[in-house]
Amino acid sequence: MITITIDQEACKQCYSCIAECPFDLINLNKEGFPQLRKAAVKKCIRCGHCMAVCMADALDISISPLADSDSVNRDLLPSPEATRHFLLSRRSIRSYKKKGVEHSILEDILQTSCYAPSAHNGQPVHWLVVEDSKEVEHLAGMVVDWMKELKVFPGLTRAWDQGVDKVLRGAPHLLITHADPQVSEHPVEDCTLATAYLDLAAHSHGIGSCWAGFLMQAFQHYQPIIDELNLPDDHKVYSALMLGYPKFRYRHIPKRDELKISWR
Repeated sequence: MITITIDQEACKQCYSCIAECPFDLINLNKEGFPQLRKAAVKKCIRCGHCMAVCMADALDISISPLADSDSVNRDLLPSPEATRHFLLSRRSIRSYKKKGVEHSILEDILQTSCYAPSAHNGQPVHWLVVEDSKEVEHLAGMVVDWMKELKVFPGLTRAWDQGVDKVLRGAPHLLITHADPQVSEHPVEDCTLATAYLDLAAHSHGIGSCWAGFLMQAFQHYQPIIDELNLPDDHKVYSALMLGYPKFRYRHIPKRDELKISWR
């Protein structure tokens, strides 16, 4: 049962909670204070907008209690210039140190990924974290087996036979998203956004990452590697990210092509 509590002494009756509810599930009671409509029981997506937007901290909602919610610290928000520089400085890392990422940091960046937007706030993303570098290497070898079976990417398979991993680049960790497409309305977008959040959160810790394209191709066509993951029934893989400390530091930001844009 979803309930909201209004502190009538604190409430400014600004009705921002009503304006911001995605599905118009809040209206006014006889005294002019916000209340939940009956439809909220079935239609509320647990986004917490109503609680988060209240300027007076007067609204509490059972599915996202005010006491359990962090306050926005505007002093910690980066400036537009800092944000732009941070985003532009992110690189796809393909050379990693042998050093693994601390477990606590992996947990931290995974928690950040929870706040990526998802359709109807469904939060369908599941993570498989391959923390053991030997298991990452094993999965890379399975991708090479698939390539050899199909006789594709001969340069990559030759490199593997010579002791060089050009599939997962010797990354110490691998993070994979999976979801049940029957549960999520848009699993591709939901998992991609969660991965992008994690990618950038890792960058903020000085951790490098690279989206694992060859592995994703194998996931789509090679059943043995899917079986190796032992995912829940009906789940599909939607993204994979190599992760580790960069071996080299990038000192410059390469230029990009001119922006392709039309205005109307």
